[in-house]
Amino acid sequence: MKTSAPSSSIEDYVKVIYSFTEWQDKPITSSQLAQRLGVANSSVSEMVRKLKDQGLVDHKPYSAITLTADGIRLALSMVRRHRLIETYLVQELGYSWDEVHDEAELLEHAVSDTFIERMARKLGDPLRDPHGDPIPAADGTVHMPHAHRMSELDDGHTGRITRISDDNPELLRYLSAQEIDLDADIEVLGRKPFGGALVVRIGAAGAGREFDLADEVSSALWVYSDSRHAGCRLADA
Repeated sequence: MKTSAPSSSIEDYVKVIYSFTEWQDKPITSSQLAQRLGVANSSVSEMVRKLKDQGLVDHKPYSAITLTADGIRLALSMVRRHRLIETYLVQELGYSWDEVHDEAELLEHAVSDTFIERMARKLGDPLRDPHGDPIPAADGTVHMPHAHRMSELDDGHTGRITRISDDNPELLRYLSAQEIDLDADIEVLGRKPFGGALVVRIGAAGAGREFDLADEVSSALWVYSDSRHAGCRLADA
């Protein structure tokens, strides 16, 4: 008997669960999942039961939600689709990086695996999307850069921006207007008094500009440390 393909709702759920834990270790709760998906808590409870019945998540009442090995495999395939489509929209169709998320959400469920793999070859098998998020390989391998939130760095820390959260399109437009982009060199200079803005220098040494970044901005920027210590995650881990 042929197993039916998962619904788009199931694909969206496992992708959001995976993405929540991609850059931090804390698992997602039902209320956080509801907030990210824009649905009622009752809808989440019903879907999580369905995901558990299908062997895609582990969950006990009043506890966090974690993906099983099968759940991770499905999530990685959807993350690969989403990020390849975002990359194609930017590189080949001239979309700006704040426009691509919603378009990719629509397209990722509609195209075939063959289409995705041909798109990957057309793009040269990119390792990251326009926001710096890693694109899983076809075999489920993910190479995570060794990076930290800019807001958590000590004074004097130097590095370069390796990831910019795409949660807020308005923030992406602000960063674009300020010419703050991936791979820009940064130096943390300190904080304004009384819990004020984080002061950083962004740009090449000797030619950078100083910025006072609010917590919402500095928390959305991730700074690269050393690729020799990059992590690697497999779909069957």
